[in-house]
Order: sequence, then structure tokens, then C-alpha cells
Amino acid sequence: MSIALRPSEITLPPGSWPTVLAFLCQHFHRIDAAIWQQRVADGKVHWFAGERIDASTPYQPGRRLCYYREVAAEPKVAAAHQILFQNEHIIVACKPHGLPVTPGGEFVNECLLERVRRDTGTLDLAPVHRLDRDTAGLVLFSCNSASRPLYYELFASGNIQKQYRAVAALADHWIFQPGQKWQVHNRLEKSQPKFVMQVVDGEPNALSTLQLLAITATATTQPLGLFALTPHTGKTHQLRVHMAGIGAPLLGDTYYPTLLPKQPVAPDALPLQLLAQQLSFIDPLDGTQRQFVSTRRLAGWPAAWL
Repeated sequence: MSIALRPSEITLPPGSWPTVLAFLCQHFHRIDAAIWQQRVADGKVHWFAGERIDASTPYQPGRRLCYYREVAAEPKVAAAHQILFQNEHIIVACKPHGLPVTPGGEFVNECLLERVRRDTGTLDLAPVHRLDRDTAGLVLFSCNSASRPLYYELFASGNIQKQYRAVAALADHWIFQPGQKWQVHNRLEKSQPKFVMQVVDGEPNALSTLQLLAITATATTQPLGLFALTPHTGKTHQLRVHMAGIGAPLLGDTYYPTLLPKQPVAPDALPLQLLAQQLSFIDPLDGTQRQFVSTRRLAGWPAAWL
């Protein structure tokens, strides 16, 4: 059993549940009611200020509730992370494939956030943006709550430049040429199941620049393309959908263009070949031009090309 080191928080929505326990049982219906009853009895659910609730605590919309996530067996990610930069306001770390940025699903403590907290001793830590668990690369953390809104605003206003490297399969490789560039601008919305995205009609909300840097091919393997990807917006799975849309799905992508059945990951399986390689921005505190570059390599491409 793995229990989260720090609580998750939820602001109770409007509603007429008789007790907090009744809300938890209905809202988190995938967790057996008996488990919630035991967590409450064990003091693992409390108000934000620390006051414990019990089975009869009345439901109070608008109040912040804390609880501790538990999983029977938490996966472990053997690959290492790196911390590239730290000052009194920000930390930049590079995560491996397969490691989530924050707790979620089967992961409660095995995430980049907890690793960086452990390495630096910094408890007041929050990611300013997210990467998919399957994507490797750079993540910017705020470690100062006073300056945090300034770094959130960098992303909200689009004043931060991100560049990715990716390796893709080129089924119709004769239509691709090194140096070729695409500007993909369309509308992405959630599909079914809800964790995948789809292109739909309507006002565009996702913009990416995709550039083919090189092609490798042999007589026995499928041609591969090395791409530089620049997302100008931040929709979920944006780069993965856009790459599949130009006929160059990412190596190791089990979602696009076709959602594959979930299966145990083999130890030697090639991870999603997508790397958040660069972050650059003007620091909102002092005007310094900052640029961070990951030295991590994509396994699906010869090292000489990276």
C-alpha cells in the first residue's frame, strides 16, 4: 500500500449531500464506500485548516477538504530525473519518460514534484505547466508563492517559447523532405474515451509549427523522421494529434492515430518519442533572458542526429 505524503485538496461544490462522507462516496464512486468510511475513521480526511471530519460531519459547500490518496501498488520509474537550475523563485527539472509531473491515477508519491521536493527540501513547490506522463523533458517549477503568479502568466499570455524533439514513423516517406515545415491550426476537443483528443470543426484553438529535420532509412527498417516541434498553444496532446494529422505519428504513441488497448509495458518497450527539449523566456522578475536545454536523448533516433 502506498499513501500520499501530502494531501490532495478539493473545494466542495454546491450540493445537498447530508454529510461530507456521503459526498466522497458519490463523487469518488470508483473507491468503495467502505474504504472512505475507514479513511474518515482513521483521520485521513480533514478540513484545510486541519480539523478532522467524522462520519456525521455536515456537508459544507465552498469549504476546502483534504484527503490522502492511496493505491495498493504504486509503479516505480527507474529512470532518473535531473535538476538543471534553481534559484529562490524557480526550479527547472528534466523528467524521464513514464514519470508523471504530479500525483494521479496509480501514482501517489512517484512523480517529478515529489522527487524535486525530496532533492531540494523545498515544500512550497508547484509546477507552472504540465507534461504528459509519457513525454520526457523540461518542467518549470515555482518555489516561491509570492512570485508564482508572474510565472503562471508567462504561459497564460504565451510569453514562453517551448520546443520539442520527436521521432516519427514515415509510412509514405516519399512525400517528406528534410527542411519541410507545416503550420497546423485547427480545433481540438475531448473525444471518447475522454482522455483522447480529436480534431473538430469550429474556431481553431490549437496551433503548432512542425519541421522535419532529417530522415533515416535502411533496407530493413521503416523510414524515421526527426522533427522539431513548436507548440504555440497548450491543448492536451496537441503535438501528438498534429503529428498524426500530417501522416507522421510519433514512435511509441499508443493513442494516435489509433487508440490501442492498454497493456503492461514491457521493460524494453520504446517509450513515446517526444521530448520537451527547450524552454526560453524573459524572466518577469528581472528581465533576464533565460534558456534551458535538455541533454536527454530520444532512443528511437541515432545519437549523432540529436
